[in-house]
Amino acid sequence: MNTAEQQFLNELDAKLWKAADKLRSNLDAANYKHVVLGLIFLKYVSDAFEERQQALLELFQTDADDNIYYLPREDYDSDADYQQALRDELEVLDYYREANVFWVPKAARWSTLKEKAVLPIGSVLWQDDAGNDVKLRSVSWLIDNALEEIERSNTKLKGILNRISTYQVENDKLIGLINTFSDTSFTRPVHNGEPLNLHSKDILGHVYEYFLGQFALAEGKQGGQYYTPKSIVTLIVEMLEPYSGRVYDPAMGSGGFFVSSDKFIEEHAKEQHYDAAEQKKHISVYGQESNPTTWKLAAMNMAIRGIDFNFGKKNADTFLDDQHPDLRADFVMANPPFNMKDWWSESLADDVRWQYGTPPKGNANFAWLQHMLHHLAPTGSMALLLANGSMSSNTGGEGEIRKRLIEADLVECMVALPGQLFTNTQIPACIWFLTKDKANGLVRDRKKRDRRGQVLFIDARNLGYMKDRVLRDFTPDDIRKVADTFHAWQQGEGYEDVPGFCKSASLEEIKKHDFVLTPGRYVGAPEQEEDDEPFADKMARLTAQLKEQFAESARLEEEIKRNLGGLGYEL
Repeated sequence: MNTAEQQFLNELDAKLWKAADKLRSNLDAANYKHVVLGLIFLKYVSDAFEERQQALLELFQTDADDNIYYLPREDYDSDADYQQALRDELEVLDYYREANVFWVPKAARWSTLKEKAVLPIGSVLWQDDAGNDVKLRSVSWLIDNALEEIERSNTKLKGILNRISTYQVENDKLIGLINTFSDTSFTRPVHNGEPLNLHSKDILGHVYEYFLGQFALAEGKQGGQYYTPKSIVTLIVEMLEPYSGRVYDPAMGSGGFFVSSDKFIEEHAKEQHYDAAEQKKHISVYGQESNPTTWKLAAMNMAIRGIDFNFGKKNADTFLDDQHPDLRADFVMANPPFNMKDWWSESLADDVRWQYGTPPKGNANFAWLQHMLHHLAPTGSMALLLANGSMSSNTGGEGEIRKRLIEADLVECMVALPGQLFTNTQIPACIWFLTKDKANGLVRDRKKRDRRGQVLFIDARNLGYMKDRVLRDFTPDDIRKVADTFHAWQQGEGYEDVPGFCKSASLEEIKKHDFVLTPGRYVGAPEQEEDDEPFADKMARLTAQLKEQFAESARLEEEIKRNLGGLGYEL
């Protein structure tokens, strides 16, 4: 992405967020996100539909031997008949489905929303199939009607679009949002007079992701249930390299890992010499989420980006109602709730997933880990964000489970993360990377070496920067440093231990540390620069410096006393 495109997106983010934030006066973040994200979705499907319409209109009128869409003018008696035929053809549903474009009925199109929203309440909008007048009840009703029409016409979207009438948003505020989105060019963007090479899907996908992050910040702890910071998601995806295969997230939130996997394929297309659109056909995504509204957010996120998905028949508890019982995925990634307490049911007592030991009833960390292992293909790889305690805890049998995982040689890499990365928790976190086959492996045309009996430890606690007073973030260079270290170790080319940062340890070394997996135990301290200044010289220099500082301190003390005395206050 070039500078102009990035500036356009940054300015767009700020503009749209400012408009959306006006709703905060009468709605909390947990509610107004559904209003705003619903409008973003409507704008997207309508823009994509209109883009397809324009392409079809051109095809209908282009005389070419290989153009099966061509409608010859001479087949019609008049221009009026020909124009009517074109309009009729543009309303044929199959033309849109064949291009994987959602069908948008007339009542749900953005042009209809913009035109009808400003009419007085009670105005006749159109006639229904029975010929009865349909009148405007409210702007929120108009939007809900559009969402309902889209669901009815696209089975893939059935049950995933949140209605907004329940939130009782004032008509003028909704009209303001509609106007703001209308004034923004998503199909033919221009920045400072320069046309940009950005598609509607890319822009709206970016906006959707930005808004999810902003809502997560606004909601605090609750928001973290559906949003994992982008840089952490990117780090995991860059390390796992999901070029093809089945990708699974059992605690998917809003689907950040799937979006990042999609972007990963796009961003590496040039260096890997493949067509991104074709490569994406080799990826399939599977997810599960217990929260009904978050489940819908994820489905909308996928729909906006054109990612085909299988999120099960419904939102459901991953442990109690596994929506993908037979799935064996090539890549499993997740950021489940840390140290989840209320997860246990007696029906889980003898569950087949607890191959390495029954997890404690008061903490689901090792339940998530073993659930993911259960769904991992024989040659698959997985990454799991967990609280730091998972690396060393012996509570409730966790230490024994961890020991068995290590002895089974399933642990490939441990990454310790810096603090303040998450919007919803200050608990220090780490990433577990596991694989069922360390003997080999292949990433596109790159062969992995035999890594049996070894675990890579990476201490990334000193990486990153403070993006604001509260949150830390990784730079692209930070992500590249960790990912490149991991890949070099996997391939056996260009890797070396770096004190204070990374260490390849044997299972025997880990055993000596009582099967504790905290990277700091293994990487050691960073190498210190050699100090070649003689001790006597250094002491003389430091003593002289200290004498000067004492003298300055005494001078400042006398000055303060004098100033206070002048005010009538003696010390």
